[in-house]
Amino acid sequence: MKKLLLLVFAILFRFESNGQNLYFPPLSGNQWDTLSPESLGWCTNFLDSLDNLLLERNSKAFILLKHGKIVHEKYFGTFTKDSLWYWASAGKSLTSMLVGIAQQEGYLSINDLSSEYLGQGWTSAPLAKENLITVRHQLSMTTGLDDGVPNSDCTSDSCLVYLADAGSRWAYHNAPYTLLDGVIQSATGLNLNSFLQTRVKVKTGMSGLYVQNGYNNVYFSNARSMARYGLLALGKGVWNGDSVLKDMNYFTEMTNTSQAINPSYGYLWWLNGKSGFMVPQSQINFTGSIIPNGPTDLFCALGKNDQKIHVVPSQDLVWIRMGNAATPNQLVPLILDNEVWGILNQLMCTSSVEEKNKLNKGVLLTTTHITLQQPDQSGNELRISDLSGRVFLKQKLVANQAFSLEQLPSGMWILSIEGGSNPWVQKWVKE
Repeated sequence: MKKLLLLVFAILFRFESNGQNLYFPPLSGNQWDTLSPESLGWCTNFLDSLDNLLLERNSKAFILLKHGKIVHEKYFGTFTKDSLWYWASAGKSLTSMLVGIAQQEGYLSINDLSSEYLGQGWTSAPLAKENLITVRHQLSMTTGLDDGVPNSDCTSDSCLVYLADAGSRWAYHNAPYTLLDGVIQSATGLNLNSFLQTRVKVKTGMSGLYVQNGYNNVYFSNARSMARYGLLALGKGVWNGDSVLKDMNYFTEMTNTSQAINPSYGYLWWLNGKSGFMVPQSQINFTGSIIPNGPTDLFCALGKNDQKIHVVPSQDLVWIRMGNAATPNQLVPLILDNEVWGILNQLMCTSSVEEKNKLNKGVLLTTTHITLQQPDQSGNELRISDLSGRVFLKQKLVANQAFSLEQLPSGMWILSIEGGSNPWVQKWVKE
């Protein structure tokens, strides 16, 4: 009986932890429930700023989801909800999901040698060095193969040159990633489009197709299909109760730091809120988050010319963007991400009723004052910082004594109360 109760609890916990409160659109048709920004208590005057930024930055499509529902959907020029566009390297995240599904079905293990699926001699590296490379290294960009060859997309063995032992060097290298397609096909007996169709598309209503472009397989779809995939990622691989990716250990590894060299990289997903990051074509370690204006739990799929999928579990939020390059000659497309989040932080100026209830921890926040309402929490410290984390003010609070916020300059601030059993954090806009 005890074992049965534990099993039921585990099932319920899994369902709870995979977005049971999320809305999922029907598998066919164009029906998709919406939420108005007004119903969320957002500052709708910033919507024009968002649309103007997206237009100025050569966007074709933008969709913002909250709790799975569409809050804002915008198309630019002649682009429509039915138009097709490429995901570029944002599609790497889709390949990562497919590898996890292949592993859960027993076709492969990411700890297997890549040569088990690609054949011995798939690189020009000495055999002993080639035999260090696993599927996990391909997922985490740590194969040790030289990304500085004349064509880093080239998947021929002559282009796959040994530079360092697998696992000892991080480099954003397209060719070893692309060969994950061969790993999936060799392991499952299905090509990439067939495996995607049977495992993901039929369960989520996604449309689209991988198209061969030179050495690369590039995914094309409409904007809503990209948003559907973002929603699947927000649901931790579960779509409306149907587990597309059942292996939660793999999902956790996929969306967390995959190796110690670049903390901001998972399995083909980029991660925000880490201590540092690296970028393509560079071995420099930069300090801080890749998207300073973004939430710390944000994970995202990023592609050439600013194709983007952003997923924020703490906010039940997804946004996607398709279009041409927002800023010419970027080493890594991150400038637009930070600009969009700067405006989204202003747009989401007021918490929804649901979020206010979640924050009901004995703290009263008004437009001018903050009050600690629990006597046993006296002495806790109020910290006020900007979005980059710089502390503007520290102040000990006394229960039921209102502290004025009127001295703050206008802008977006992070208010936090620390030191007690009920820590509290809230973004706040001072007009």
